[in-house]
Amino acid sequence: MAVDPEPRASTLAVERLRRYAYWLDEGIRIPGTRIRIGLDPILGLIPGAGDAVGAILAGAIVLESVRRGVDRVGVLRMAANIAIDTLIGAVPVVGDLFDAGWKGNKKNLAILERHLAEPSVAKRADRMSVLLIGGGLLVVCLTVMVVALLVTAKVLGWLLTRA
Repeated sequence: MAVDPEPRASTLAVERLRRYAYWLDEGIRIPGTRIRIGLDPILGLIPGAGDAVGAILAGAIVLESVRRGVDRVGVLRMAANIAIDTLIGAVPVVGDLFDAGWKGNKKNLAILERHLAEPSVAKRADRMSVLLIGGGLLVVCLTVMVVALLVTAKVLGWLLTRA
């Protein structure tokens, strides 16, 4: 097993990812409640692009996890968390409520931290696996964005003809 030549830099990188996941998933407290949401569900309010942008931002944790040697199964679980977040998050209103509670970035960070605490004996994700998983996520994001934009255009067109 390879030893990280810069353990301090490694610790700082993971700490940055913790803050990153915090701001994406729960960095903002809703006044008068104990409910916390992050930038990800707020971005999800933007029809079409919001959930796709959230998925792209979530990819930073996956990329760092691949760099840290997380195995294929871990990377696949992370991709599934992002896909679930993106697909369900794209549903108007219900998706935004789901997005606020799902906290997929924290789930992905937990997968990375489990790996770092006890490095898996499983084979680390190879380049082809990462490319296939990343390509699949890209297709999901683009599909969600195009469908959401088409639906938004239809609804706006319908509303404008009614006015």
